[in-house]
Amino acid sequence: MQQRISYFPYEAIGPRMREELLCCAREGTPRPESSAVRAHVPAAFWSFADTWQTVFREGVVDHAVKELCRVYVSRSVKCEYCGNQRSVAAAAGLEEGKYDDLMNFESSALYGDREKAALAYAETITWRLSPNDELWDRLYKHFSEAELVELGYFIATTMGQQSWLRLLNIDHHQVLAGTSASMAPGFEDAEALSRSKQSDQYWAKK
Repeated sequence: MQQRISYFPYEAIGPRMREELLCCAREGTPRPESSAVRAHVPAAFWSFADTWQTVFREGVVDHAVKELCRVYVSRSVKCEYCGNQRSVAAAAGLEEGKYDDLMNFESSALYGDREKAALAYAETITWRLSPNDELWDRLYKHFSEAELVELGYFIATTMGQQSWLRLLNIDHHQVLAGTSASMAPGFEDAEALSRSKQSDQYWAKK
């Protein structure tokens, strides 16, 4: 597929932005390709990078819950670029099976009540469902108002970014290739990524 917006040349990037791209290659989520697209506009690059640091990696809601919501959005909008990444920081508390069952979270035994409430919030925002008192009662049972603000803002931000990135036909292992940081199992390098995408079990084909 034809890539729709180019990667800004790494050699033309200044030292501070270059260090951020190296961090993306080293730590992932985001990986360097999406950041290299945003690098065409430094204000967009830093707006996303700063938001991601303070709202996703840091913040008041436990990181693993935000990671589940991030991948739920990926599966919903079919952003393969985002959906094939895993947060390294969340890896200790999230087994791969939790990602596999996201679209059936309400009936799954893999999630606790707090995780299910967060995913119901993500579902309502992503699919533009009409919330009712039952949803809000459920959310307030598990989250403070500050947590609901951060989680809602994060879900909305990642939904907007992923809805855009899926249009660009970018893929992994194209910018600062050679690292596997934050890649999902089976997507660690270009060869593995190609094999996984060809499988009938590939999540985006279901």
